[in-house]
Amino acid sequence: MQLGVIGLGRMGRIVVDRLLAADHDVVAFDIDDDAVDEAAAVGAEPADSIADLATRLEEGDDHKRIWLMVPAGDAVDAALEELEPHLEPEDVVVDGGNSYFEDSVRRAESCPAAYLDCGTSGGPAGAELGFSLMIGGPEDAYRDLEAAFDAVATGPDGHERMGPAGSGHYVKMIHNGVEYALMQAYGEGFELLHEGRYDLDLESVASVWNNGAVIRSWLLELCEEAFRDEGNDLGDVADRIEGGSTGTWTVQEGLEQEVPLPLIYTALGERFGSRAEDGRFSRRLASRLRYGFGRHDVPRR
Repeated sequence: MQLGVIGLGRMGRIVVDRLLAADHDVVAFDIDDDAVDEAAAVGAEPADSIADLATRLEEGDDHKRIWLMVPAGDAVDAALEELEPHLEPEDVVVDGGNSYFEDSVRRAESCPAAYLDCGTSGGPAGAELGFSLMIGGPEDAYRDLEAAFDAVATGPDGHERMGPAGSGHYVKMIHNGVEYALMQAYGEGFELLHEGRYDLDLESVASVWNNGAVIRSWLLELCEEAFRDEGNDLGDVADRIEGGSTGTWTVQEGLEQEVPLPLIYTALGERFGSRAEDGRFSRRLASRLRYGFGRHDVPRR
């Protein structure tokens, strides 16, 4: 299968590499020429513009399949605007970014091609393990790209069609809200251990919990990694947690649907509070966990 990939940042490059490893053909474009050159060096066909990418796809399979991995918001609309003259109804466009689900519904309605909103979870660890993909949009378009989703995800069990347009990014939005609450819970627990009655080795605590405990998880493995790399007191990791858009969307949806989300709301409030105050150990651990799964920059004191 031939696919075009637009956006070759951390996540987009993983998409390219996993598609190539599964013997798919990839045409790659990014506004960063070096990123295009690096993708070409591992086997992708380089394109020098979105229009050039579309032209190269026209010379390949019977219809175009295009995977967007650009930042959510205006960048998605700009890419679609450039693609629009080159799209036909039988083509398929995948938005693999963290787009707001209502934006995805709007884009699906206006896009000349079939539009799949693809919530993507796994971070840079997906380079080896594969991603978890939550996909919304037409079922025939989903089936058309099933082999590509098998390659980019952890395998056939790592992706599923959630429902109509918007549902993929809707599920991913709520996934991120759950992630906020889990990080907050681990942060608060380890803060109490850190400030509590005993002089504990928190790396050892996390290691023991990861071996058979009810609360074992990948996030807890990342806690263990954080204490191993930064020390028991997290060294100079700052009390500032970045991010917040997907958590905000989740809380807003809870309000609209009249579903109480006290844990997610509190975790979101902690993120915002971290930008005005200093000293909370739980926030410092949450900040370091974001590096663990997403390789986001760690603010330092």
